This record gives sequence, structure tokens and C-alpha cells, in this order.
Amino acid sequence: MKRRLFPTILVTAALMTAVAPAATGKDLTDIGFVDQSAIAALPAFVSVSRQMAAYKAQMDAKYAAAMRATHSPADRQRVTQQFNTQLNNEQRQLAGPAFLRVQLAIASVASTRGLSVVVDKRIIIYGGQDITQQVTRLLQSSQTILPIGTAPPPSEIGFVDQTALEDSPQVKAASAQMSQYAEQQRTFFAQQLKSAGNNQQKQQQIAAAYNAAMDAEQNRILKPVVDHTQAVTAQIAQRRGLVLIIDHADILYGGTDITTDVQNALSK
Repeated sequence: MKRRLFPTILVTAALMTAVAPAATGKDLTDIGFVDQSAIAALPAFVSVSRQMAAYKAQMDAKYAAAMRATHSPADRQRVTQQFNTQLNNEQRQLAGPAFLRVQLAIASVASTRGLSVVVDKRIIIYGGQDITQQVTRLLQSSQTILPIGTAPPPSEIGFVDQTALEDSPQVKAASAQMSQYAEQQRTFFAQQLKSAGNNQQKQQQIAAAYNAAMDAEQNRILKPVVDHTQAVTAQIAQRRGLVLIIDHADILYGGTDITTDVQNALSK
């Protein structure tokens, strides 16, 4: 029955494949990629991950206790935001220096190889230059990694910071609608589960009905926002001569940021 909703992420998830049709087929040889899982396996990052996991375990217990003391959706939202802020602050403090060194290493290797953009390996199916080994060797060395001092060259790969789109009127309205509906359904189906007792067949039927209701409402509320966001992003990509738009989280170096353009278009 537990179902976590991320409306704004769902709204913009399709941006990763928003392509400007007129530009497809171009031979892009200045794109590199890094296997971030290989970076995460380095001792420095393993240590950070362990520290962060221990901190989160402590916070999870405190979060659960705080949520039990809430009495309204507004209280639950406030508590969630408070704990998310604390987690984010701790993550920045623990991982900030290590991530900065990674960014400097990627920029250094990319500049040496003449790359205009570097992305996460997981979104690459074919092509691109793998610079994981060079970046890893640089990170494992004892040398100080200095900023390259020059901006990345212009790129035909664009990106959008999806989290920044959450403040657009359409996304905020859809998220509020979805959150209100989810709260109502959780209350309704929780009562049904209680009445079902230990009857597993009824529990499964109730869970299936809950999921079906949530899926249908997501399609009704969020699909129009998804479609509009995709259309707006594609138009901007075509206008600016970009061959591909991906999520900012997958850009490790370079790229053309069209976040502000998309925000402005969605706010009209």
C-alpha cells in the first residue's frame, strides 16, 4: 500500500530524450562519459557513503518519531522539509570536498581531450569517449587539481535542471492536486485495509485498487503537464540548434543550460 509520489520528477522525466529532429544524425565526436559507479567505488567515496548512511539511519528514527506526532498534511510536509534540509546540509558537508575534486578532475581531462561535454555513462548506449580511467587515475593521485581556467566550448547538448521547474505554475498546481488526492486515497484505503483484517486476498485486491486509482489520477493530472513541458523543451532545443536535451544531473561537464528558457516558457 505504501506508494511514494514524486509528481514534479514524473512531470519532467521525459526531458532526457527531447531531441531537435532537424539536428539528429550529426556526428558528435566531442562527447565524453564517465562511469560514476567506478568513481563511487574509490576509497574516499566509500568512506563518505558509510558516514552518510550512518547519519541517515539516525535521522530516519528521529523522522519517524516526528511524523507520528504530526496531526495534518501541513505538519507532515513541514517535518519532511525540515529533515530533508538537514540531510542535504550533512551531505554537502561530508561529500562536498570529494565532489569538488571529481568536478575538477573531469574538467581537467575533458579540456585535455578537447571535449565540449561529459555525461554519465548510464545514459550512453553507443558512442562517446570513455574518460573514466583518466579521471580515476587523477583522483587517486596525490596532486592538487587546479581549475582549468577556461569555459567549456559551445555544445550541441543541452540540459534542464528539472528541480528548478518545480516552481512553474503548472507544475505547482499539478503537484498540489496530486498531493491532495494522494492524501485522500491513503485515508480511504487505509480504512479498507483495516476492515479486511488478516484476509490476504482482500488486502491484495485493495492494494491493486489503490495503485490503479493512483495511476489513473497521475495520468489525468500529470500527463498534460508532461506533454506541455516536452513540447516547450523541444521548441527551445530546435530554436537554439541543440541535438539533445538531458537532465542536469546527467551532465558532468559542459553542455548548454536552457533551464531559464524552459522556466520562462512554462510561466507564460
